[in-house]
Amino acid sequence: MLALRNLLLAGGVGMTIVAVYILAYDLYRGISYRRAVATAEAVAVAVVVRWRLSLALAMLAWGPLLMAFSIVVVPSGMAGVRVSQMRGTEPGTLYPGVHLVMPLMEDVALFDTRDQIFTTGMPEDENTAAKKTSSKLQPLNVQAKEGLTLGLAITVRYRLDAKRLDYIEGNLPRPVEKEIVPPTVASVWREIVPNYTVRDVFSAKREEVRQKAAGLITQKLAADGIVVKEVMLRDIQLPAEYAEGLQALLLKEQENDQMSVETELKTKEVRIAELEAEAMKARQVKAAEGEARVRVLRAKSESDAMQYTLPLKQKQIEQSRLEAQARKEATIQNAEGDAQAKVIDSKAEGERRKLLAEAEADRIRVTAAADAERLQSEAAVLKENPLLINKIIAERLSDKLQIMMVPADGKFFFANDVLRGMSMANQSAQAEQEQK
Repeated sequence: MLALRNLLLAGGVGMTIVAVYILAYDLYRGISYRRAVATAEAVAVAVVVRWRLSLALAMLAWGPLLMAFSIVVVPSGMAGVRVSQMRGTEPGTLYPGVHLVMPLMEDVALFDTRDQIFTTGMPEDENTAAKKTSSKLQPLNVQAKEGLTLGLAITVRYRLDAKRLDYIEGNLPRPVEKEIVPPTVASVWREIVPNYTVRDVFSAKREEVRQKAAGLITQKLAADGIVVKEVMLRDIQLPAEYAEGLQALLLKEQENDQMSVETELKTKEVRIAELEAEAMKARQVKAAEGEARVRVLRAKSESDAMQYTLPLKQKQIEQSRLEAQARKEATIQNAEGDAQAKVIDSKAEGERRKLLAEAEADRIRVTAAADAERLQSEAAVLKENPLLINKIIAERLSDKLQIMMVPADGKFFFANDVLRGMSMANQSAQAEQEQK
């Protein structure tokens, strides 16, 4: 809508400028024509001024202008009321957005509906204080019950009630934040503080004073369409003499409180010492009683133990005797076992030797029989092949011994002797076997 409003304004102004330009141009041409006719320098053509066209454009220009003037845009954070040239302030509030009014008959008065701050004394923020150095904010001076002047640093946060802007526009002076809020706040504080002493305002009843002032300020400003959100009492400036006296009094009270605390601590220390002594006494009594009971129990346990000592000793002696007899019997049984083991070992050794002898005799008999059988087989082979005797002899003799071969038709005197010896050996072996 802002673009449309600006476009309409531009169109109306443009049409007015064109109308003025046409009229001026025609008048200029008319003046030039008159000069040419007067000097007779050239044949001039009569010029007609376009009054109707200029008037028509000027009249048409009012249409876009009136439409533009009828569009009002209320910005965010603000509100407005219609002010008629004939009826005055009209009821109702125009909230942020686009609104239509009667051009040239109605106007819109805008008000800031956001939270606003009224402050007395120095601001808390250093940046804000630097910005407002030129304004030189002063504390609000009020008198207490004693007649002493106090400087109050007050901050009031408020805003205008959007629903009552028509009342504010029609009845209150402008601007409200300078004409209504400061005197109202100052009058309320100057009405309440004189009912309290400096000490009450400074410390004892400070919150009570603030609450009363906040309630009264809210009530008075609400009647004028101003909504108070918060009233803060930031600081109190005391008179120099009173501040010094109060500081001395506070020091005395602090010393008194310190002495009271120290006295209370000493009292508690004495009480603690008494309780510790009583506790020590009770512990000693309990310890003595416990020790006596322990002694009684020990004596009783010793007397009870003596009743069982003699039978226990007798049982120990009997146990020792039985253990000695058991060791004796065990020694005898061990000796008998060792003797029997030795006898068994000797018998086992004899049996072992006998078995070894029998095994050796059997081996000899088997070996002799095997040798006899071998000799008999060799003798039979030699009888069949007499020439093998020479081969066997050559194999058994050393390789360095020269062997001489005899004719086949000679007498084998050597072979006959060998065979005769073998037969005799066989006969002796058989005789031994028979003897066994």
